[in-house]
Amino acid sequence: MGEVWLASGQSNMDFSMSDKALGSDGKAKYFAGVTNEAAEIAAANYPLIRMFIGNASKTLEPQARVGGEWKVCTPENAPAFCAVGYFFARDLQREIKVPVGIVAEAFGASTAEAWIDRPTMAGDPKLKPLLDSFDAKVKAFNTAPPAVVAPPPSEDVNAPAVVETNKVAAGGTNAAPRQARRGGSGGRGNPAQDQHNATVLFNGMIAPVIPYAIRGALWYQGESIVDANKGGIALYPRVQAALIRDWRQLWGEGDFPFIIVQLPGQEAASNSPFVREAQATVLQLQGTGMAVTTDIGEEHKVHPKNKQDVGDRLSRIALEKVYGRKIESSGPVFESMKTEGGAIRVNFSHADGLMSRDGTVKWFTIAGADGKFVDAGAKIDGQTVVVSSPEVAAPVAVRYLWVNYPVGGQLYNSANLPAAQFRTDAPKFSVQ
Repeated sequence: MGEVWLASGQSNMDFSMSDKALGSDGKAKYFAGVTNEAAEIAAANYPLIRMFIGNASKTLEPQARVGGEWKVCTPENAPAFCAVGYFFARDLQREIKVPVGIVAEAFGASTAEAWIDRPTMAGDPKLKPLLDSFDAKVKAFNTAPPAVVAPPPSEDVNAPAVVETNKVAAGGTNAAPRQARRGGSGGRGNPAQDQHNATVLFNGMIAPVIPYAIRGALWYQGESIVDANKGGIALYPRVQAALIRDWRQLWGEGDFPFIIVQLPGQEAASNSPFVREAQATVLQLQGTGMAVTTDIGEEHKVHPKNKQDVGDRLSRIALEKVYGRKIESSGPVFESMKTEGGAIRVNFSHADGLMSRDGTVKWFTIAGADGKFVDAGAKIDGQTVVVSSPEVAAPVAVRYLWVNYPVGGQLYNSANLPAAQFRTDAPKFSVQ
């Protein structure tokens, strides 16, 4: 009958193939338009690929339905398609040669906790404060007089201000009008219409999809961790793990595959190596994968247009881990380090054909016992890299790609997949 994958997250997953396409609200999105857009759309003729794009919906209570319709992949329909979902489905379908459907349920600037259901949030003592904060906002909104309020942090800096005049009905879903422009924060002032708040997107966009049969889930989210709540990065591993366990339990299909996109490079705190480190804890859970995209970001744009490589790397993981194809789906991964005099030798797995595209190896730093990291020279030696600096006579720790936006000098393997960032002095994150 075919394969169905759920694609969710924030605006980089909601990102459509063309900036000329109109969303379900009749307006164009500013986070749209892939590299080589015209050629990609003209070639998007795959009758065995279908996509369902769920209408944006944030609610207080779980809903039974979400608006949207299945579309066949044609050049006429492709401009409005979720770009990451399309490129994933295209590459997957070419290989497995059966119908592939993508259910796209994503919303710009959303936090992970917005996609988790209430019982899961309430049952976790470390996540419950996020739910309590949301409930307090709802209570205050229901008792306060209407007012014009400043917008909450959002990726959609161009979204128009909204004068909120409606209240949330006690025990109801919500009474406020939904923000027309997808990616905006909705009825500003109404906490049920703020995609940073716990449960609201689960209720409106995920609950209606359960238990639609899916093979697995794709997840592209993380840029909204920093401003969502204090200590958000430290809490994110637990939030991310809670979401995965929540969905798996509710779908009742076992530990279905859950593959995330680790954020690309960007010169912004939202895309810091600390955020990417928190995301990488997903690999502690069974049946998960992570597509590394540090090398394909844009310096000052949170929405890079290269979605082809994102789809390719996600599909490689699915093809190897889910469909049993004998391919390489991972770039080089840090395995161990060994001190050799004044240098550190770094050992990698998945390092066949270890190389740098431009012939230089950058982005390594080392530190001695004082913990002060300095730039280091690096030389590839087989499937290892030898790192040293004249400033550190006795190195004890090494880091790689510990910057927001690296350009050039990155490591790849023979499959042309990039190495993931790492640091040997990393704290131990818990997803329990």
